[in-house]
Amino acid sequence: MVKSMTGYGRGEKEVLGKRFSVELKSVNHRYLEISLRHPKKYLKFEEKVRKVIGEYLKRGHVEVFVKVKNIEQQDVTVNVDKNMALTYYKSLQELSDELKISNDVSLEKLITLPEIISIEEKEEDLEAIWEHYEEILRMALVQNTEMRKEEGQHLYDDFAERIKACKDIKEKIAERGPTVTLEYRDKLHARIEELLEKKEIINIERLENEVAYFADRSSITEELVRLDSHFKQFLSTLESKDAAGRKLDFLIQEINREINTIGSKANDAEIASQVVDIKSQLEKIREQVQNIE
Repeated sequence: MVKSMTGYGRGEKEVLGKRFSVELKSVNHRYLEISLRHPKKYLKFEEKVRKVIGEYLKRGHVEVFVKVKNIEQQDVTVNVDKNMALTYYKSLQELSDELKISNDVSLEKLITLPEIISIEEKEEDLEAIWEHYEEILRMALVQNTEMRKEEGQHLYDDFAERIKACKDIKEKIAERGPTVTLEYRDKLHARIEELLEKKEIINIERLENEVAYFADRSSITEELVRLDSHFKQFLSTLESKDAAGRKLDFLIQEINREINTIGSKANDAEIASQVVDIKSQLEKIREQVQNIE
């Protein structure tokens, strides 16, 4: 069954003293394009994240937002470089004496100077982090997939209905086709009778060739057969478990090509009107196909 490329999913879990949340949005795109935003300390997970996403999505622009919030007191160490602080203070004192400017450097200002204060976090168990990270990511992807399947079902129903409408119109064209040649033959007969009444010389062989040429040029049998094949392939592709968007887009182009050929060959107002009706349906399908994975 076809899936849309538009979807949303979210996963969240509290574990290891942190609250992990993953928000995932996908929209249509020719290829699989992933934009990942997560804390810098988890950059090493990027390739793993892309691989997991690739299990669920084959095409589309995907935005992934990962947030990690501490919900428990963290095991951190605050380091103070006393020697560096003392060096700063002495240097500032010397500068104050030389410039004869009062030294008002407080402790509060002193600790803001570079390299005096550093915070050291306890090294995290990245393997344990990834285990939960992946679980939450898959939560978001499953939710996203369900949404894409649901929209895909709506698109499937719409496609099936429009293809049926196209097939019904095609049958009317098939019925009308032979009549066009007969009407042309009748017009030639009427013209021949008019010329005979005027006792003008008629080239019978030329007329016979003209009728045969018109019949051959205006025959749309091959195009109608190919249309049936394309309609059948389109409907069977809708049932495929694989990514079908590109193939559906190609089939719509081929159907449109056959319809244009029928319109130009038939040389008939009624068929021309039916061709316009089919092209109207195809345009609506083509727009929606752009959002199929």
